[in-house]
Amino acid sequence: MTDSEIQTAIHDMGRRARAASYELVKLTTAQKNAILLAMADEITAREATILEANAKDLARAEENGLSKAMLDRLTLDTKRLQAIAGAVREVAALPDPVGEVLAAWTRPNGLHITKKRVPIGVIGIIFESRPNVTTDAASLCFKTGNATLLRGGSEAIQSNVALAAALQAGGERAGLPADSVQLIPFTDRASVEHMARMDQFLDLIIPRGGKGLIEKVVATARMPVIKHYDGVCHVYVHTDADLEMAAEIILNSKVQKPGVCNALESLLVHREIAAEFYPLIGRRLADAKVEVRGDAEALAHLGIPATAATEADWSTEYLDLILSAKTVSGLDEAITHINRYGSHHTDSIITRDPVTAARFQHEVDSAVVLHNASTRFNDGGEFGFGAEIGISTDKLHARGPMGLAELCSYKYLVDGTGQVRS
Repeated sequence: MTDSEIQTAIHDMGRRARAASYELVKLTTAQKNAILLAMADEITAREATILEANAKDLARAEENGLSKAMLDRLTLDTKRLQAIAGAVREVAALPDPVGEVLAAWTRPNGLHITKKRVPIGVIGIIFESRPNVTTDAASLCFKTGNATLLRGGSEAIQSNVALAAALQAGGERAGLPADSVQLIPFTDRASVEHMARMDQFLDLIIPRGGKGLIEKVVATARMPVIKHYDGVCHVYVHTDADLEMAAEIILNSKVQKPGVCNALESLLVHREIAAEFYPLIGRRLADAKVEVRGDAEALAHLGIPATAATEADWSTEYLDLILSAKTVSGLDEAITHINRYGSHHTDSIITRDPVTAARFQHEVDSAVVLHNASTRFNDGGEFGFGAEIGISTDKLHARGPMGLAELCSYKYLVDGTGQVRS
């Protein structure tokens, strides 16, 4: 197809999504939940078809030399597909935020004002590599009464098409309005630009992927954008830390799933405990085959082969079994370092001192700041949100894990008894 034909096709999908959004607001919570359960059942019923499509994506990805982290994000199997269907069911079980009264008051003139949650309208999701985003995004947006226009990357196109078909077929049998969930079949870069420019149909666009994709959408979009930038996440081991706890948290943060945005990328260690703690964590990192890039003090104490860190290492999201390690003089330097080199995503402090922990959590400018816990807990499911759209590093209008509430706007309903303004 020519670029003009692709643009026409995408604009037609946007127009139909806008029409669908007006039908979605008419659905009750019970109707939405029944549709979601039907979607989940259809995903399970189409397991063979979806896994066959995923195998084609994986074969092509391996031929194209995708990294291990990218291949892991792309891979589906029976267990992961069951988890995908389960996440849709979890969304059905969650409270519906639409219609929630956020505030209500009566003015001296008798006007009663109610601030109430409502759907945003039509949301465009642009994502790469991870097929589960298709179902996560569609189910969360649908639960909140939003129509969805999805555009996945070329590496997962077969998987995305199969999953979207399951959502549409299952949902339509249970009463899903036509065109509520649409997957753009084009994977060329121009399709991203066409989406980003059609503000007459899209109320919000959410890019999930590499920095290049996000910056392209931000530069092009005519509608609001919620960004999900890099996860340069830190753990700071304070002088008053339980060192055994610290080692366990660091290992989990780095190794449990290294190719995700909430994985640990940079370790900060208080100088006073460097000689004691570095050998402890060094042995465990070596056993887990983690490559360490450290400053001079880290290299001197780790007791394992490691390389000297460069300035670039402090701000690198490795998404791999690589960890930078820096020794700091104390809390002030740790906070300054994180605010300078981090990505405002997820950071954690390990300490038994609640005052120190409170100051760290207050002064570190990140979406999620933990105390004595793994960075891997920055996750919509772990927060009790069900499936998530992603983890926003913005401050407006959503920050951190984006669940149902973050996919709503609000409006004011004003009830009077004949008042006129003098």
